[in-house]
Amino acid sequence: MGWSPGTGRSKRAQFLRAALPCLVPCLALTALGNAPAAAQSLTPDLFNPNRGGFASPETLPTRRTAGVPQAPSDALPALPDPSADPRKARERPAASRIGQVPTYGLPAATGASGAGYDSLNRKRQQPKLYPGQPKPKRAAGPGSPVPTTAPPSTLGLPKIAPPPSASANKSPVPAAMAGNVPGQPLRRRLKADDDPFGAVGDYAGSFLIKGGLELSTGYDTNPARLNKPVGSPVVVVAPDLLVVSDWERHALVADLRGSFSGYTNNMPATIDGSASPSPVEINRPDFTGHVDGRLDVTRDLKLTSQLRLRLATDNPGSPNVQTGLQKYPVYAAYGTTVGFDQTFNRFQVAAGATVDRTTYTDSKLTDGATFSNDDRNFNQYGGVGRFSYDLKPGLKPFVEIQGDTRVHDQAADRNGYFRDSNGGYAKVGSSFEFSRILTGEVSVGYSARNYTDPRLSQLAGFLTSGSLIWNASGLTTVKFFTDTQIAETTVAGSSGVLVRTYSAEVDHDFRRWLTAVGKFTYGTLDYQGQNRNDKTYSLEGNLIYKLNRNIWVKGTLRHDILESNQPGSSSQGTVVMVGVRLQN
Repeated sequence: MGWSPGTGRSKRAQFLRAALPCLVPCLALTALGNAPAAAQSLTPDLFNPNRGGFASPETLPTRRTAGVPQAPSDALPALPDPSADPRKARERPAASRIGQVPTYGLPAATGASGAGYDSLNRKRQQPKLYPGQPKPKRAAGPGSPVPTTAPPSTLGLPKIAPPPSASANKSPVPAAMAGNVPGQPLRRRLKADDDPFGAVGDYAGSFLIKGGLELSTGYDTNPARLNKPVGSPVVVVAPDLLVVSDWERHALVADLRGSFSGYTNNMPATIDGSASPSPVEINRPDFTGHVDGRLDVTRDLKLTSQLRLRLATDNPGSPNVQTGLQKYPVYAAYGTTVGFDQTFNRFQVAAGATVDRTTYTDSKLTDGATFSNDDRNFNQYGGVGRFSYDLKPGLKPFVEIQGDTRVHDQAADRNGYFRDSNGGYAKVGSSFEFSRILTGEVSVGYSARNYTDPRLSQLAGFLTSGSLIWNASGLTTVKFFTDTQIAETTVAGSSGVLVRTYSAEVDHDFRRWLTAVGKFTYGTLDYQGQNRNDKTYSLEGNLIYKLNRNIWVKGTLRHDILESNQPGSSSQGTVVMVGVRLQN
C-alpha cells in the first residue's frame, strides 16, 4: 500500500501514545529533584492548558488570541484510550478544515459595547431610556444616505440622575404659548408678551382686532385760546380701533383713532374774542384713520396702497379762524396712495401716486348767517419716490423726492388771490437700528412751493423729519419726533404756513401697572409774506394706573402757550383731566 497523509499521521499518533507512559514518569522524576515530592494523579485536568499542564497536539492551540474565550475544562475532548484498537484509530477520519476561516489577531467588534456599531451587523442591545426621553435615531451604516451622526448615548449616566433638560435654568413656558396644549393639535408658538397689561384683542377669522374707549372729564381754563381766558368744563370721548391681518403673505392694517371734546359752558364771546349776541359753541371733533394694504407679488416685488382720512377744525388762536364765528367749521382731508416696492439685492425702490382732496363745511356766524368755504377746497395730485440702500444691518440710508399740484375749486379766494400752486421737497436721511436700543429714522431736506398768483412769493424753507425711540432701560423709553409741513392759509398776502414741530416724550414704569409719561412739544408757524411768526409750547404729564388688561385709570395735566409777534394774539391755557380707558 502506498503512502498517504492519513497513514503518516496515524503512525505518529501511535508512536506518541506508546511513548507517553514512559515520558510522564521521567518528567515527574525530574520535577521531584527540584521540588518537594507530591503525588499527582493522571487526570484530564492535567492536560488543561489553562492550568499549566500539558495537552495533546490535537487540543493544544497553536496561538492564544486575546479576547477570544477559551473552552472550559469540561468541554475538552476525552483522551484516546491506549488500549483501543489502533486499526480503529487509523480508520477514524481527521477533522475537516473545509469552510472554516482561521482567526488572526483581534476579531471585529471585540471591544465594542452592547449598543455600539458592529460591522458584522450582529444584534445589539437596545439602550434603556428614561421616562419621557425621546428614542434616539438609529445610526446608519456605511453607504447609507442617512447621516451617521447619532445623539449622544445616555447609557453611561447614573440611573439616579436624569439627563440634563434643555430648559434648565430657564423660566417655564406655558403650554398655550409653546403650542403643545394636551388634547389639541400642535400650533405655532406664540411670542412673549412684552406688556403684561396690554390689550389682548380678539380674532375674527384671520384678523386680530383691538379696540378701546377713553372717557375723560376735567376743566380747561382757556378752551378757545383767547388773549383773555374764559374757562369751561370739558368731556372727552376718544374711541380707537386697530385691525391687523395674520396672513403668511400679503398684509392689511386698519388704524382708526378719534376724539370729541365737548364743553358744557357756552362762551360769552365769539371765537375770535369779540362780543357775541348769542352763545358760542366751541366743541371740536378730531379723527385720524388710515388703511394700509400690501400685495406680495414675488419675494422682491410688492404692491402697496393706502386710504386715509382726517377730520378736524382749525386750531384755536389761528388767524384762519373767521371773525364772528358761532362754531368751528369742520374740514375733511381724504385721499389714497397706490404704488410698488421693488428690491434689487440691497437696493430698494419704492414709488407711489397720490390723490387727495380737502373740503370745509360752511361757517355759521353768530348773527345766524352762513359763510361758504368753497374757496378753501382743493385737490392735490402728486407722486413720491424713495431710493434706499441697505448699507449694513441696522443702517439704511435713503433719498426721497416728492412733487404735487394743488388745484382749488375756485380760482380766486375770498381776498382775490389765486392760490393754485406746484411744489415738492427733496430730503436725505437714514433709518437705523442699533441692537434694538436705538431705532428710528432721521432726514433733512428742502421744500418749496410756487403759486400762480405773482403777488404770492415762493414758499420755501429747510425741513426736518424724524422719529427716534431709545430704550434706555427695561422700564424707561425716550421718544423724539419732528416733522415739517406746508399748510394753506386764508391770510391776505401770505403764501402759506411753514409748520415745524418738535416733540420729546419720556415713558417710565414705576411698576408694570403704574406708568408716568412726560411730553414736551415745541412748534413754529411761519406765515410767509406777512411777517407773522407764532411759537407754541406744550408741557404735558400723564399718570396711568393699570388695573388689568381691560381697565386703565388715567390722569392728565397739560399747559399750552401760544406766543405771537402780532399784538393780542398770544394766549395760555391749562387742562386737567381724569378718566378711564376700556380696552380689549
